[in-house]
Amino acid sequence: MSSSLDSPTLCRLPRVAIIGAGRVGSTLAQRIAEKNLADVVLLDIVGGMPQGLALDLLEARGIELHNRQIIGTNNYADTSGSQIVVITAGLPRKPGMSRDDLLRTNAKIVVEAAKQAIAYSPHAIFIVVTNPLDVMTYLAWQATGLPRNRIMGMAGVLDSARFETFIALELGVLPADVKAMVLGSHGDLMVPLSRYATVNGIPITELLDAATIERLVTRTRNGGAEIVELMQTGGAFFAPASATSVMVESILLNQSRLLPVAAYLQGEYGLKDVVIGVPCRLGLNGIESILELNLSDSEREALHFSAQSVRKNIQRSPEI
Repeated sequence: MSSSLDSPTLCRLPRVAIIGAGRVGSTLAQRIAEKNLADVVLLDIVGGMPQGLALDLLEARGIELHNRQIIGTNNYADTSGSQIVVITAGLPRKPGMSRDDLLRTNAKIVVEAAKQAIAYSPHAIFIVVTNPLDVMTYLAWQATGLPRNRIMGMAGVLDSARFETFIALELGVLPADVKAMVLGSHGDLMVPLSRYATVNGIPITELLDAATIERLVTRTRNGGAEIVELMQTGGAFFAPASATSVMVESILLNQSRLLPVAAYLQGEYGLKDVVIGVPCRLGLNGIESILELNLSDSEREALHFSAQSVRKNIQRSPEI
C-alpha cells in the first residue's frame, strides 16, 4: 500500500546547490559533475575554500570528459534557481561522540542554511545530510515550510549500502548482487531488515546463521562510528557522498527508484509528526510516494522505538 504525495512538476534548471564544502560536500560535487547530472554551486562560509575546490574540479573536466559548470561561493544569491539543495554544513563527529552530541550546534547551522537557501530557490527539493540527520531534516522542514515531498534526509541509502557491504564481505560475493533495506533513524537505533536482505534473490537467512546476521546488523549500526574511531580526525565522506548522489540522480532523471530515505510521516507505519527512514519512490517531485512494508511485530516495535528517540531529540533542539 502506498500513500501518494502529488504536486505539480516544475520546470527547473539542472543545478544543484551544496551547502557546506567539507569532505562530504566537495566529494558530492565531484560525483554530481562527473556523472554529468547537473551544474553545481558549492557554498561555504570559509572565504576562498569553495572557490578553490570549484576551480580544482573545473580543471579536471577535460580529463573526466564532462562540461558541467562548478561554482564556488560564499554568497547564497549564487545558489538561486537550484533544482536541488543539499545541506551538508555542520560539525562532524569526533571519536567518542554520538550523532546526537552534535544536536545543539548543528541545529543552528542547518536552520540558517535552510532559510537562506529557500529564499533563493523557493521551488527546490531539499536533501539534508548533516547529523543528527533525522532531527536536522525535521528542523529544515520547519524552517522552510516546504511540503513534505520536497524535503528528505539521506540516511537509509548509506546504512543499506553498509549492510550490503558487510554481507558481501562475509559471504565473499559480488557487492552488486547484494540488496538490503535499513529503516529507522540514522543512529544506533536504525532498523536493518534482515529478512529483506538478499543475494541475487536468495534471503541471507538461507546463507548465514542467526548469530552471524546479528553481528553484521550490529556492525551496520556502528558503521559510522567505526570509521570515526579509525580516522580520529573526521568521519565518513566517500560513501555518504555516493549515497546522496544516488538520491540526486533519481530525482533529476525522474527514475522513481525505491530508496530508504528520512521522510516526514503523517500516519504511515502508525507514526505522525516525525522524520524517520522509510522506503520512498524518488522522482521529479521529490518523494513521489511512501511504501508501507508489512513489518513483523518486532520490526514495527523497533521502528517506533527509533522514532521515539528522534522525537526526544527534536524536543531538545534549541530551534524548536
